[in-house]
Amino acid sequence: MIPRRASLILPLLALPALIGCGSGRDQGPPPLSPAALAAVVEKPGVPRLPLARAADALFTDPAVGETRALLVLRAGKIVSERYAPGYHAGTRFLGWSMSKCVTGVLTGLLVADGRLRLDEPAPIRTWQRPGDARGEITLRQLLQMRSGLRHREEADPRYEADTVRMLFLDGRDDMAAYAEAPPLEAEPGAKWEYSSATSVILADAAAGALTDRREPALRRQAVGDYLRTRLFEPVGMRSAQPEFDAAGTLIGGSMIHANARDWAKFGEFLRNGGAVVGAQILPRGWVEFMTEPNPRNPGYGAQVWLNRPQPDGHEVLFPGQAPASLFACIGHLGQYILVSPEQRLTVVRLGKTDAEQREALRRRLAELVSLFPEAD
Repeated sequence: MIPRRASLILPLLALPALIGCGSGRDQGPPPLSPAALAAVVEKPGVPRLPLARAADALFTDPAVGETRALLVLRAGKIVSERYAPGYHAGTRFLGWSMSKCVTGVLTGLLVADGRLRLDEPAPIRTWQRPGDARGEITLRQLLQMRSGLRHREEADPRYEADTVRMLFLDGRDDMAAYAEAPPLEAEPGAKWEYSSATSVILADAAAGALTDRREPALRRQAVGDYLRTRLFEPVGMRSAQPEFDAAGTLIGGSMIHANARDWAKFGEFLRNGGAVVGAQILPRGWVEFMTEPNPRNPGYGAQVWLNRPQPDGHEVLFPGQAPASLFACIGHLGQYILVSPEQRLTVVRLGKTDAEQREALRRRLAELVSLFPEAD
């Protein structure tokens, strides 16, 4: 028999444990900040709180690095928009390799105009000498990263990478000359190799299609005017700012700037098959070509990434978590334009994410995208 005093004390001793158990059961996710809630519209078309939490995680989870801007569009309407302190709707962000998608569209416009031909040798002057096997490289192979040219996108130390040398070191004054100089290391079309230099070669071909003049100022003007009148103005990308090297070549693999809303407009333009408010700016068949798996890498199309595993099995996007039709423009340090036609979804994420943080960022983006069902 327990003494009366003990019978009174024992329940009191157990009380903290009981309180702890009860609080554990009742404790849900931490409350969202006012900024997190304000970043999502009242009726986003999916449950609002899960969307707000998924968007908030991109700003608050240190594992993903630094998110500076996030836009989510459903059926063409912004359902979530948020900026980190110091950034706003007017801030221009460097697209890095998202710029390749713009170069892919630029090439498509020139093909549609009859100024370039997809399956003929690329019009690169230094490749036209008799016996030069590089003269067989086609525009299609360049767009699909299958040129066969020797290239090192990354290296250790970094300054030995061809991309770094082209952009910042010995190739920077004439990037096209640097990109076009290497010999073949594989037969054209036989090997897929990601190459920022390839997009500069495409930009050089674009300049040559628009002007016969070699003066840098004239090349800049020809390509800049064409981009502005044929793409940026029709799409509404008023903030878009392309960069050119000292030779007047568009730095088409990495150096196009725009604010987050204009990057989203570009994504919507692609989602709608190259059309804006019913006006077909780019032939729909060109967007279909850009988003088709290429023969040497089913996870890459023509200057865009596809939602399929890479040849070595690793995943750049979210196979199995989003429709196979999802595709993306992806840039250095975690720049993303995600486009999912079946979900009527465009997501833009801009920021700074180091290489070791990219997998965490990819998972967070997958969580956000998976909240949206496929359209009825």
